[in-house]
Amino acid sequence: MVAEQLAAVRRRVAEAAARAGRAPDEVTLVAVSKGHGVEAVRAAYEAGQRHFGENRAAELAAKAPLLPGDIRWHYVGTLQRRKVPLARAHTALLHSLDRPSLAAAWSRGDGPTPPALIQVNVAGESLKHGVAPGEVPALLEAATAAGITCRGLMLIPPLPERPEQSRPWFRELVALRGRLLPTHPLLTELSMGMTDDFEVAVAEGATLIRVGRAIFGARDAG
Repeated sequence: MVAEQLAAVRRRVAEAAARAGRAPDEVTLVAVSKGHGVEAVRAAYEAGQRHFGENRAAELAAKAPLLPGDIRWHYVGTLQRRKVPLARAHTALLHSLDRPSLAAAWSRGDGPTPPALIQVNVAGESLKHGVAPGEVPALLEAATAAGITCRGLMLIPPLPERPEQSRPWFRELVALRGRLLPTHPLLTELSMGMTDDFEVAVAEGATLIRVGRAIFGARDAG
């Protein structure tokens, strides 16, 4: 089941990319496996998937040692400073850098510091994490000072009733990156688009999409 659903998502990504005049390999599919067991991850791995996303540090730390070492783990959820060591040890890319104190904590540890994306709360939703667009430059400065390489921006838009409703938020993130690129040329990544709107995100320039439910189905853990 996982393999078939993964193949269907890949087809949809390729078709969305073609409609937008993009190559499918311009978009990295991150299979968000939160709440799903090791066997579900392994099924996707055996179908060729290598990028997986988790949003709970303890769950990531428990799963990663049980799975192949060439998996690239993306941490996509809110991260508490006290849980940074659990996540950092396994993470290839942090999608949710949202405050200077997290940057300071993320920079501490053994080995090279994994790169990060700045999470931007474009819609200004009070219940969501992320910095306001106007605060991104200051956070970039704090992250750089801490020795973190920032590779791009991430957002979680308001939950759409229709995929098209996410398009304005995606466009705002693209525009923000465009304003920042002249002074921050490493900001090449745009992490945007999930199960409900990833095709629109691909059309608007996403380089990373985070898809869980369409691949794994409803979560089987809380």
